[in-house]
Amino acid sequence: MDNNVEEYFEKVVQVNRVSKKTKGGDKRSLSVLVVVGDRNGKVGVGLGKAQEVRSAVNKATVYAKKHMIEVPLKGKTIPHQILIKLGAARVLLKPAPLGTGVIAGGAVRIVVEAAGIHDIVSKILGTSNQASNVYATLEALKRLRKVNGGSKDETK
Repeated sequence: MDNNVEEYFEKVVQVNRVSKKTKGGDKRSLSVLVVVGDRNGKVGVGLGKAQEVRSAVNKATVYAKKHMIEVPLKGKTIPHQILIKLGAARVLLKPAPLGTGVIAGGAVRIVVEAAGIHDIVSKILGTSNQASNVYATLEALKRLRKVNGGSKDETK
């Protein structure tokens, strides 16, 4: 079966214009942050830099697809609460009962929707920088553990 045919959810989170002073004049480029997910427990984030938006988006998308992570789900929510601090970003993710929906701010909402989480409550507590919050949310989802009924691993 060909994996390249799979349909992915792609969302551009941020587009930054970057300018660098050089001897020959200004060198301008764009930096684009993209979130990619299959809406079934896999999500990735990519940062692409290029002279044009289209090229930067393509680079970011390719990187995000190569570096996707598997998110452990418990039904349509996450298995347990997690508070993560990554740089200035602090993100709190909490599981929610069925039918609650996604109660999350911009950056977190994009990542959890791409991952296929339907019921979650979250709060961004640190910076308002969207890129930092996207990376913090991804790290929080990476650190989630599958909760089983009384396994030996949970007694730590």
